[in-house]
Amino acid sequence: MDTLRTVIDIMSVFVLPSIIIGFPLYGLWKRVPVYEEFVEGAKEGFTVAVRIIPYMVAILFAIGMFRASGALDYLIDGARPLLSLIGIPPEVIPMAIVRPLTGSGSAAIVLDMINQYGEDSLVVKMAATMFGSTETTFYVIAVYFGSVNVRKTRHAVPAGLIADVAAMFMAVYIVNLLFG
Repeated sequence: MDTLRTVIDIMSVFVLPSIIIGFPLYGLWKRVPVYEEFVEGAKEGFTVAVRIIPYMVAILFAIGMFRASGALDYLIDGARPLLSLIGIPPEVIPMAIVRPLTGSGSAAIVLDMINQYGEDSLVVKMAATMFGSTETTFYVIAVYFGSVNVRKTRHAVPAGLIADVAAMFMAVYIVNLLFG
């Protein structure tokens, strides 16, 4: 297990620099005006960001109300017996619920968990792994489908949620395997 951790640590050091250097080099190799394309993409990103602000406000408001009302606590307490049977700590359920909705909300949940349990606790490692291995499914669908005016998402929502659930279960399993 220590060998696997060492390999992962070494590889993780090189992933981001490889991407930062690799994409522009690949673009230059393909004779793409990299800087001009980057600026054009940034312009489009700004336009999309302005269009999705109402959706973001609505999602963040709904999540804030859900947490402030105490409904999240009732949900966690109700699910506690089932979760203990399958080995999922109830403390990570807020991440499992909020992550498909919003990235900033789930980042706030991880921060709250760090403050409550400490950065080296097993549940924080699980939540952080969920944060990194799942997607903000509803946000992504709202942005990408909304930016091209697609109204019928068809199988995108179920497929995204299935992937999120699988990633959350694997996050619990892998963190328990590596740190449990």
